[in-house]
Amino acid sequence: MKARTRARGIALQALYEIDLVGHPPAEVLQERLTEEPQTEELAEFTRQILFGVLPLRELLDLVLARYAPEWPLDQIAAVDRNILRIAAWEFAAKQGTPVKVAINEAVELAKAFGSDSAPRFVNGVLGSLADHENEVVQFLHSKQASQ
Repeated sequence: MKARTRARGIALQALYEIDLVGHPPAEVLQERLTEEPQTEELAEFTRQILFGVLPLRELLDLVLARYAPEWPLDQIAAVDRNILRIAAWEFAAKQGTPVKVAINEAVELAKAFGSDSAPRFVNGVLGSLADHENEVVQFLHSKQASQ
């Protein structure tokens, strides 16, 4: 697994734990980085993902529900939901990652952490979002500005 993919994996594990048991994000991140040390650059990338996704979870979920309605969020596994949030945040909120790269990285995370069907599922949902990339970006930015 590539270094940035590993960093995304650490962020995913932290988001999953926070989602399921509500532990404090800073403590979760510190514990994850202690268990799996990263270079300062990769640790910062992990922090950016975690603290970029956390405050936007509701908006990211709205995006997923709006542009991929055939997959109700309450029926999506927590791991898959967080993989989707990370990818959507990277290409639509942060806008620092090309959509194809975000999708490929999400599929890699799904292979490593999800069920056997997770990679196809993640690819399908993110493909739907990618088809509406400009709308997704505008939606997220307009909602963030109004908060």
